[in-house]
Amino acid sequence: MDSAGQDINLNSPNKGLLSDSMTDVPVDTTVEEEIVTLRQVLAAKERHCGELKRKLGLSALEGLKQNLSRSWRDVQVSTAYMKTSEKLGEWNEKVTQSDLYKKTQETFSQAGQKTSAALSTVGSAISRKLGDMRNSATFKSFEDRVGTIKSKVVGGRENGSDHLPSSTGSDDKPLPDHTPF
Repeated sequence: MDSAGQDINLNSPNKGLLSDSMTDVPVDTTVEEEIVTLRQVLAAKERHCGELKRKLGLSALEGLKQNLSRSWRDVQVSTAYMKTSEKLGEWNEKVTQSDLYKKTQETFSQAGQKTSAALSTVGSAISRKLGDMRNSATFKSFEDRVGTIKSKVVGGRENGSDHLPSSTGSDDKPLPDHTPF
């Protein structure tokens, strides 16, 4: 007889019957206690499994990745996938060998070449116009003015002075040092 008092031997004439010593113990209480014990054992084993996975560097994401990879392999070897893949290959071959596909491909190729040439021409024209503008008298005058302002601003610093030249023209007085804070 097992620990619950039942004979689990299926060939026994007493199968499933409680022994005389267990007749006074209600069956429901024993079963509930066993369920609680099994739940505790299962929880302990799950914790132990989690600890082992953590020590091995396995994470939930890694497990998901492995499951997805395994599932994808299963799909790829399935009959439906193989038949579909084969049929799509046949259709692809028929489409790419058709006259309509070849004409469309040629047309797109020519359109791409013409677009590339047009963009190159536009780029050259813009570059040429910018070059012409840079050589214009107006731009030269503007460039000279910016250069003059730059030399006034940077010129004082290049001479070892951290002060900007004064706007009144007297370069012998440095600007007052105003600390904003």
